[in-house]
Amino acid sequence: MTERMERQSLGKTELTPLPAPDESDESLLEFPDNRLLIELCGEYDCNLAQIEHHMDVQIVRRGNRLAVIGAPADRARTGAVLKTLYERLEGGRPVDPGAIDGALRSGGGAVGSGRQGLPSAGGPEEIVTRRKIVEPRGPAQKAYVRSMFEKELVFGTGPAGTGKTYLAVAVGVNLFINGHVDRIVLSRPAVEAGERLGFLPGDMKDKVDPYMQPLYDALNDFLPRRQVARLIEEKRIEIAPLAFMRGRTLSGAFVLLDEAQNTTPMQMKMFLTRLGEGSRMVVTGDRSQLDLPSGMRSGLADAERLLARVPGVGFSRFTSRDVVRHPLVARIVEAYDADARKRAAQRQDGRPEGAAPDAEG
Repeated sequence: MTERMERQSLGKTELTPLPAPDESDESLLEFPDNRLLIELCGEYDCNLAQIEHHMDVQIVRRGNRLAVIGAPADRARTGAVLKTLYERLEGGRPVDPGAIDGALRSGGGAVGSGRQGLPSAGGPEEIVTRRKIVEPRGPAQKAYVRSMFEKELVFGTGPAGTGKTYLAVAVGVNLFINGHVDRIVLSRPAVEAGERLGFLPGDMKDKVDPYMQPLYDALNDFLPRRQVARLIEEKRIEIAPLAFMRGRTLSGAFVLLDEAQNTTPMQMKMFLTRLGEGSRMVVTGDRSQLDLPSGMRSGLADAERLLARVPGVGFSRFTSRDVVRHPLVARIVEAYDADARKRAAQRQDGRPEGAAPDAEG
């Protein structure tokens, strides 16, 4: 017994259903605009290949229709993703690997709504900046962005590649260009990542800029370079080491502390108490990448413990499943996490790290 091929008419124009051959593992989706279908497929069908790899299906183009071959549940999810991406194209938005990844992570839910300013709670978030529109990928990033818009203090913690710093800078730029804050203050502790760099040449800016470069990179993604340079000159954007924050009260500002795992508890307390009227503060870090001297406590871990139940403070925690860089990065993070869990278990058992369990028998 075979089931009839499913057919969904996508887009704003509904067409008369056409008869389809009987197939037990195939769904057929029709797209009214062939030009948009070409963009949906991508050059050499690269977009379809990305979806196939993630969804474990095969997608075959037949004229202005796409046949999706695979298990029923996979076909349904793939159809939802394709529909979301096609509607995005109808709205004049491009489909690139990032947009596809976002649709795959959200299971085909709405990707982008075109709103300016503060997103409403519960809706799909977009971060509108001068140079690009940033769309959070997956539930963890969406919750993180929503928390940054809604709360005055937010902690974003988790492994590298999850978009913690990038999204925070995007939110800061959005709030700035929409007049919700008067300035942006970006900071990092100037701690060497396991290397001894020695004395760097130049003035103070030359010495600290290498530590701040990731923040400059993010700003230049969201604002024209000349505007970034002018705003820095006018002190409306400040990029400074954490040590420069002491004694200040930051009012009407969006304040980001990046790489916060490398703060001491006293530095973290000092930073958090800089928060002034009309400001928002975001703290990001990855406790697994600690560069402090051995035995020194991390201010980030202390703050998470002490502020866990304080009203008005938001916590967004990412895992390896939320990594949005190269897929290999997620597997690297998982390997390191598994090793850390193994070493922790060995310490609890009183065995030397790396020792094999006692054999039975």
